[in-house]
Amino acid sequence: MDATKLHQPQAWQAFAPKLHVCDVEYLKTIAPFPIAPQQSDNLAQRLLVEGYIQANSDGWGLDFRLMADTVRAMTEANISPVFAFMYDEFWVPFYKLHALYSALLGGKYYLLPDFWVWNVDPKRGESGWKPHRDKGRGALFENGAPKSLTTWIPLSRATPLNGCMYIVPANFDPTYNTADEGKWQFEYASIRALPGSPGDFFMWNQAVLHWGSRTAPHGGDSRVSMAFEFQRADVTPYNQPLLEPMHMLQFDHRLKLIAKQILQYRHMYKLAPEVERVALELLGQPSEPAPAPAA
Repeated sequence: MDATKLHQPQAWQAFAPKLHVCDVEYLKTIAPFPIAPQQSDNLAQRLLVEGYIQANSDGWGLDFRLMADTVRAMTEANISPVFAFMYDEFWVPFYKLHALYSALLGGKYYLLPDFWVWNVDPKRGESGWKPHRDKGRGALFENGAPKSLTTWIPLSRATPLNGCMYIVPANFDPTYNTADEGKWQFEYASIRALPGSPGDFFMWNQAVLHWGSRTAPHGGDSRVSMAFEFQRADVTPYNQPLLEPMHMLQFDHRLKLIAKQILQYRHMYKLAPEVERVALELLGQPSEPAPAPAA
């Protein structure tokens, strides 16, 4: 990873010539999915009861195979997969879901500077992130409604053999939204596998317990996926800087935000020293950054 080349838009374009890099005209063509009040009410109720929702669409207008292959190529090139967010296509799904976020988060909301891309490879014996609650019960109102949400989207098939998501639905988790949320006391039969395909999307509140599973050697192609976090505008920011919905970030801003992700999530994965060095250089930090926020 050469920090000098990372600063060159043409280098990113050459790496994935069929994708877009800060292309204003391309992003102008992106329109959010419409959502009917009854549909959003039904999803909000499911979110309140189980802590998560799963839905799908065939109207993304994206080449998910190309996106997944680009992430895999980054892994082969020793580039952190989260750099896929240099490409416009990786932002598009979250723009397309704008109306749903507005409905579920009380109208005005922000994108949090908290996002990631995974390439979980069975051939390497890898797994997704360990069991955790993103922010815990502090991300819920007294009535259980969410102050913030995570959206997870598979870009390739996600199966129990290549590391799909697992979740403990809120209504089957005895310590959910309690002072004992750090203890796992659910019945094993309550664990729910969430296999998915490109076109599916998953949302959960940030108190629900979830994780990515361990792969099997015969699990097939790697599980490529991405996630982004969102919060209501009327609550205290969970992280800074908050990002406006439907707003295209400039090239250098994307680079710095990606470097921030590499450092703030290092408690969730093994961070190679050379990757840490590049991230620090991108942020202009010659020394160790502040401790990562809770996630």
